[in-house]
Amino acid sequence: MDIIIETPKGSRQKYTYDKELKLFRLKKVLAAGLVFPYDFGFIPGTKGEDGDPFDILVLSEFQGFPGCVVDVRIVGCLPAMQTHAKKSFRNDRYIGILEQSTVYERITSLEELPMSIIDSIKLFFTTYLQAEGKTVHWENDMNALQAIEVINKAVGASRET
Repeated sequence: MDIIIETPKGSRQKYTYDKELKLFRLKKVLAAGLVFPYDFGFIPGTKGEDGDPFDILVLSEFQGFPGCVVDVRIVGCLPAMQTHAKKSFRNDRYIGILEQSTVYERITSLEELPMSIIDSIKLFFTTYLQAEGKTVHWENDMNALQAIEVINKAVGASRET
């Protein structure tokens, strides 16, 4: 599945795709000490409750760049309810493995990843959102098949509109 990288791993700068300009815009700078643990991007053809395409983290030993299209294998999703100013909405984080990765080449589902990776991803987003006055409540993880089903349904719905 093709996804688009917005923010490369190791970056303190968060970029976002500007649909009108068809370019990437610097959205914010993360609090001191916070950097994206993996490439962060979006799944084209989807739309989450926040109005943006579904978020995805790409696990790999490589680093992409804003606008880079990469082929990933979806291995699961970390479902989350995000709250800000008493408004709550779903803001799930999908997890993909770069198809060219050798470090993660045998991983096909979230359950096969070390729990320390999942915990560190959740900790990053929890801390990142707290720094912005937001909270996140993590729900039960989705395996690869469940995540792919949700993505396919979202892509199908976007084609109908």
